[in-house]
Amino acid sequence: MTLAYRFFFVVLASVALAGCKSSEKAIYGLVHANHSVAIGSLPRLEPVIEQGPLSSTEGAQPDDAPKVFRQELAYHMAEPQDSLSFGYAKLVVTEAEVTRPGKALQAFQMITMMTPSLLGIPLEWYRTNVKAEVQIINSKGEIIGTYAGQGRSKVRVAMYHGYGQSKAPRLSDVQGLRLALDQIRPQLDADADTLRQLLRAAGPSEEVIETSSAE
Repeated sequence: MTLAYRFFFVVLASVALAGCKSSEKAIYGLVHANHSVAIGSLPRLEPVIEQGPLSSTEGAQPDDAPKVFRQELAYHMAEPQDSLSFGYAKLVVTEAEVTRPGKALQAFQMITMMTPSLLGIPLEWYRTNVKAEVQIINSKGEIIGTYAGQGRSKVRVAMYHGYGQSKAPRLSDVQGLRLALDQIRPQLDADADTLRQLLRAAGPSEEVIETSSAE
């Protein structure tokens, strides 16, 4: 590869990255995606996070899952300012599988000096399949409800209508988790009355267990 060709390729790559959408804005939107009015059916619960395989992907940052989960809990809890906690809501990520369909397109992009990218054709896609559970645990440490959900994200790396290649993996992971929690939400809503009664019957917690895990 000649020096002039390398320079031209670097310039094109820089232009492509400049044209990508902001992943930070997208991440913020996913974390704060809950625009529904809080139903406030459950007493205060301490969040516990086991990220499991999500901590081993190349995308998600350590504080992404806790932020998303705390935002989700705010939807369900009736008195978030109450100093008394009646148990724990535990998020357990059981699966986080990342695939990159369309990766072969990168070779074509390089051969054509990224001309298709300048036209908005995707470089590739990131997809994260996330399976997660939310366990509701009373103050005695007893699991009184377990709810499962699955989210499949799809984030494309492209100019204009896509994201940069370095940021897309994180967005894909967070989107997958958000979609899994969206499946869990109506299940919790349906059991909210029963859960509230069981949590209050067990009484408030005397101590708080570890609220985050990067295992």
